[in-house]
Formats: sequence, C-alpha cells, structure tokens
Amino acid sequence: MRITALSGVVLLVSAGSIVGFAAWSLSRDAPPPVAFSAAPPSGQAVHQAPALNAYSGAVTMLVVASDTRTGQGAGFDDPANLAGSSGVGHNDTNLLIHINQQHTSMVVVDLPRDLVVPVPACEADDGSTHPAESAVMLNEALGYGGVNHGLQCVATAVAQLTGVQIDYAAMLTFDGVVTMTTAVGGVPVCLATPVHDTDVTPPLDLTAGTHVLQGAEAAAFLRTRYGVGYGGDTARISNQQVFMSALARQLTSGGTLSNPVRLYSLAAAAEQSIQKSPGLTVSTLTEIAVAIRRVGLDNIVFLQYPSIADPANTARLLPDPNGVAILKNALATNQTIRLSPGSLGQSATLATPSPSATGAPRVSPSIAPSATHSSAPVAVLPRTSTGQSAAQQTCSAKGNG
Repeated sequence: MRITALSGVVLLVSAGSIVGFAAWSLSRDAPPPVAFSAAPPSGQAVHQAPALNAYSGAVTMLVVASDTRTGQGAGFDDPANLAGSSGVGHNDTNLLIHINQQHTSMVVVDLPRDLVVPVPACEADDGSTHPAESAVMLNEALGYGGVNHGLQCVATAVAQLTGVQIDYAAMLTFDGVVTMTTAVGGVPVCLATPVHDTDVTPPLDLTAGTHVLQGAEAAAFLRTRYGVGYGGDTARISNQQVFMSALARQLTSGGTLSNPVRLYSLAAAAEQSIQKSPGLTVSTLTEIAVAIRRVGLDNIVFLQYPSIADPANTARLLPDPNGVAILKNALATNQTIRLSPGSLGQSATLATPSPSATGAPRVSPSIAPSATHSSAPVAVLPRTSTGQSAAQQTCSAKGNG
C-alpha cells in the first residue's frame, strides 16, 4: 500500500528547478540512506545503472511497503498490533517499477506477499548471514535483513523473480501514505459498491460513488482486503491498482506538475516519509519523473506478478512459469508490456462513463485496449497476471469476477 505514496513521488517530483531546489534543501534533514547496492539476478555481474535523461535510459526501482506497527501512532500501538508486526516488519507490498530504455513503456509489477518463492542468502543487521530459503513467503525477506539491510534482502529476491538488476530501492511505512495523500490533497477514487471493513484503522464505511481519499482513511483503503473483491491479498492488490491509476491521472491532468507550491509540499512529505537507497537522490527522482511524463498514461501498466494458486495451500500463491518467462524476457529486452483481454483484477471494474462526483457510476466488465507506440515491440502476458493501465478509469468493487 505505501508504494502508492512513492509512486506519487516518482510522478510528481519533476518539472523544474524550484522543486529541485526545495527537495534538495529538505534532503539535508531526511532519514539517512540504508545499506544498498545494485541487486542483479543470480549468476549475473553487476552492471552500471544506465545514464538517465529526459529521452532515454532504463529505470528499475523497487518500492517496498512495511506493515510494521512500531512508531505508527494511535491505533497501532496496542499489544496485539505490536505482536503482529514490529521492528522492521514484513514487506507486505513489493513493487518493481520499470521504465524501458526508450521511455515508451512503464510497468509497475506487484509481487504478492503470499507468493511462495526461493529467497537467496542475505546479510543481516548484526553482521550474520541469513541462509537461503527454498520456499518461503516473499514477505519474510525484509525481516531477514533487518532495519538497515532488509531492503537489500528484498531486492535480491525480487531480482531473481523478475530477471532484472534493481538499481534503486525505497521503503515506506503506514505513516508515509498518510503524509503523502494529505500533501497531494487527496485522491478521487471510484467505488462501484460500498466498502465496509472494520479490520483496518480507521474502520471503513464508504458508500458507492466517488470519494476523495487522503490521510488515515486513504491508508485504510489501501490496506483493506475484506472490503473489496473476494478478500485476501490479491483483492487488495487489485484495489491498490485502482487507487494508483487514479493518482496517476490526477497528477498528470490536475495541474499538480505545474504548481510549484504543491510540488514543494509533496517534496517535503516525500523526503521525510521514505527510507531509500543511496542512489535514489533528488536529481534521480527528477529524471525519473521527466521520463514518466514522456511515457504517458496509456503506456503505464500496473500488473500483478504472474501467479497461480498453490495446490498445497489455497492461501498461498506460486509463480506461473509461462507468464514469468514472458515477463522476464520483456523486462530484459525493454519491450512494451500488455495484459491479455479480460485481465482486470478481481476488485476492479471499468467506469462507463467517467465517475461523477456523486452517486454510483455505471460500470462495465470489459477492458478497453490502450494505445502503444507503433514501433515498440510488445509482450502480452497471460491472464495469470491481472491489472490495468493508468488510462483506464476503474472503480473498486466487492465480489467482482
């Protein structure tokens, strides 16, 4: 969920020297970077991150959201919450952001926390080495490394799963999304059905229609599993994709990128809300933002890592070998990635027409094709990968097929 906050940062810390100077001045008081070096796939040598400018240079960045309750304030500081997750926590959201070399395509790959995968050995904060695991839930990786080395552990695992070297990384906690969604002024999110969930803080009781979500309410919406889809982690992922696509549309069409005051506020919030790798500087974020503006909404795709139910445990997921092979090849060769028709996530449905400010919108289960650059090679993922483009106006729904 907190990835949404950083996705916002990447989209908005751009457009000029005013924002760059403001973010630079704020960075002096920002949290120090964690231990991190580029994480290549197993057996590959580390290569230098490509030169990045407004017109070229691939970007591969990992964004992790921790579920830790430590330091998250009222509502999370009771014994039950702290017993569930404290310290560095678990990497419950894992997003790989990849912009291809030509800046014609961007993909945000969400690797489910419940994915059972091999996790390589990695260094822990106490100087020991946590041994490799052959089959473990992905969200265990952050805890193997700890506060300072956990992000590296997750990046090493995700590099194996996606076949690309990860050059940049960042992590957020619950309070990060509260800060960022407040700074952006809220995100207008469409609900095709009411969303009720008493298992999040604060509890959600939202009517169908369009709601501008920010602060603690936005954080709760991004965490909800039982209020959307059929429940579970894949329902939450789909719901987050609805939110992220709405955020992307807002930032590119609502004047945020041309408003220095708003950008300064967001830069301030970002600098104080993320734990990051040393290479993820204000300058790098600015270049990434410029690259994203060049990509365009039609060619930004949010997708779930190709996965299937684990026959030994239906509460867990396994990688889909065919889908993973296509994804790895597309990422390695900088292809434009598309989803198969009918691959909208279980918590999402298309809004037809665009959601209005009041009342429930009409919805359609079909998926409209999105435009692509005619000269770019295209890879189409199977339906074991679900998601949407940023241009698709979707609504969150309960029990949608």
